[in-house]
Amino acid sequence: MHTRRIGDVEVSAIGLGGMPMSIEGRPDEARSLATIHAALDAGVTLIDTADAYHRDAHEVGHNETLIAKALASHDRGKDVLVATKGGHLRPGDGSWTLDGSPAYLKEACEASLRRLGVEAIGLYQFHRPDPRVPYAESVGAIRDLLDEGKIRMAGISNASPTRIKEANEILGGRLVSVQNQFSPAFRSSEPELDLCDELGIAFLPWSPLGGISRARELGSAYAPFARIAEAHGVSPQRVCLAWMLAKSPVVVPIPGASRPETILDSLAATELVLPADEIAQLDAV
Repeated sequence: MHTRRIGDVEVSAIGLGGMPMSIEGRPDEARSLATIHAALDAGVTLIDTADAYHRDAHEVGHNETLIAKALASHDRGKDVLVATKGGHLRPGDGSWTLDGSPAYLKEACEASLRRLGVEAIGLYQFHRPDPRVPYAESVGAIRDLLDEGKIRMAGISNASPTRIKEANEILGGRLVSVQNQFSPAFRSSEPELDLCDELGIAFLPWSPLGGISRARELGSAYAPFARIAEAHGVSPQRVCLAWMLAKSPVVVPIPGASRPETILDSLAATELVLPADEIAQLDAV
């Protein structure tokens, strides 16, 4: 498995996104555990989750609990960097709400610590800006958690270039990751990716294949990905991830999966080297 870095930690160049295993349409637990174990067997050392990855109101942290169970039952579990997030909530009616208050973020972190069964969270990320709370106050809470040793590394998600710079300043230069949506269908985070490349901050594209409902349609929606995939005898999804990896050494995609075969196909992208002319074709989509 090829590797990249988040802060001072070496991780697999592609991580596993846990959300599909816990929200609407999720598989049974056995298949989810098999998916996580398949990823670990293949060399994955980064798993992304959040306390808001759940379906019903009474099961906050469902995905964190699932991942903790999977890691505890695998001999490579201790080698995994678990990245979780706080500040997003799901009331249980299918909607998403926000709470970026420092008090809530610190409470959420404590709950995540308990569910993950660790003394310090490897990477804790502020999930999404809350317009009711000054951004500096929210990131200040993440800084406090870092200073207190509750978290080992700090990141932010869904952030603009201005907020990336602000967060890094508030954290005293200790911002290690930015997790933004980025895919062939969502290219507006390229300025954030470029800034992370400049600053040496890991950029973690979420929904890199277009999201749970659209990932299978990637090839039909974007002809160059299908054409290049056919030329290499691989899936359009694999081409997509290889394209992302080629954009910058700070890019660490975290495709979601709920089947062993899908995460294994995604991980194979680390072995796919696209020539410059094909990368240019994909950049032009």
